[in-house]
Amino acid sequence: MVIWLIGMSGSGKTTLGREVAKKSRKFASNTVLLDGDEVREIFTHDHGEAPYTIEGRRINAERLTALCEMLDRQGIHVVCCILSIFPEMRAGNRERFSDYFEVFMDAPLEVLEARDVKGLYAAARRGQVSNVVGIDIPFARPDRADMVIDSSGSLEMPDELATQVLKAAGLLK
Repeated sequence: MVIWLIGMSGSGKTTLGREVAKKSRKFASNTVLLDGDEVREIFTHDHGEAPYTIEGRRINAERLTALCEMLDRQGIHVVCCILSIFPEMRAGNRERFSDYFEVFMDAPLEVLEARDVKGLYAAARRGQVSNVVGIDIPFARPDRADMVIDSSGSLEMPDELATQVLKAAGLLK
């Protein structure tokens, strides 16, 4: 199974993804967490602004999708945290993976800008960086998410949310 957590920067994908993977490992030790930022770091040639353009983001999304598919074919559960700005790729995931569960971490841009964990939105507003999803790259809200989590508040109980995700995905009873 591939659990695909999507949303804009600062929406809580990684926080929740880590908890989902941790809980999943209690009954399925063959669970892997893939995070878009961490995978990008593996490919050390991804420096500068090019990896953050639409084309660079597509390359990273294709890498993550291919990794998920490879692991899925081997019977390994995957929790993948990714911006996922390409609706056609999300639609293809439903056919590509043995089992796919999409979770949308939904928070308005104003909330994410106020939270601004990485300082990304402020830097974009000051013109110091470009290619920021939600500012100068559009984010296409998913129209077929299996679960939508309002992450406009703090994720105070990620363990409870992780249990909800795993139950909704059919991995916990």
